[in-house]
Amino acid sequence: MNSETPPKLVRRRDHKKSTIMSGRTIGEAREHLETANERSAARKKDKRKRATRIALISICFAILIGILIALFINFVTTGRESLEPEPEPVIASQSFVPTVPIEDENSTNVADKISARMKEYIGMLEADFRDLNYTVAKAIIPSSAIREVDIVLDGHPGYIKTIIDRDAAVTAEDADRMLRYLAGQGTETFEYIDVRIDGKAFWK
Repeated sequence: MNSETPPKLVRRRDHKKSTIMSGRTIGEAREHLETANERSAARKKDKRKRATRIALISICFAILIGILIALFINFVTTGRESLEPEPEPVIASQSFVPTVPIEDENSTNVADKISARMKEYIGMLEADFRDLNYTVAKAIIPSSAIREVDIVLDGHPGYIKTIIDRDAAVTAEDADRMLRYLAGQGTETFEYIDVRIDGKAFWK
């Protein structure tokens, strides 16, 4: 008689240490593997990031170089300007010397009494009227007014009252407008035209 005990059969559900799962495959337990397309897309994305970084670094570098060049040019220019001698000031009265006769009703000796400012203003008026196609015949400094200069033009019967406090070019333009207005109205004679006030003109 055989004394050995036959092995006991155990049902599968009682074998708790079993690692084989019924109805499933081993592949389901594996992690999801990246496909070839996904790897290619990831590589392209990395390349774009690197290209963007390189472009930004290049732009920043170019801006820095531009700033350094501008600072260098400014430094060189400033140094040259400091070394160059300053130009001598040009005195306006030297450019506007009157050539017309000047009558001063306050004195018989005009050369001793008329100021440099008055001479300069008369010379400027002469040049400004010349630019408007008028010829100044003479200038009169009246005794009854301060800083007034009366201008007589060739071909016109009266005179033009001006004042040295106004710009000579503006004064000449106002006188020209008044002369053209009187000509348009058919007025051929007048005693004087007064353009001493900004924005206004009178005639008599």
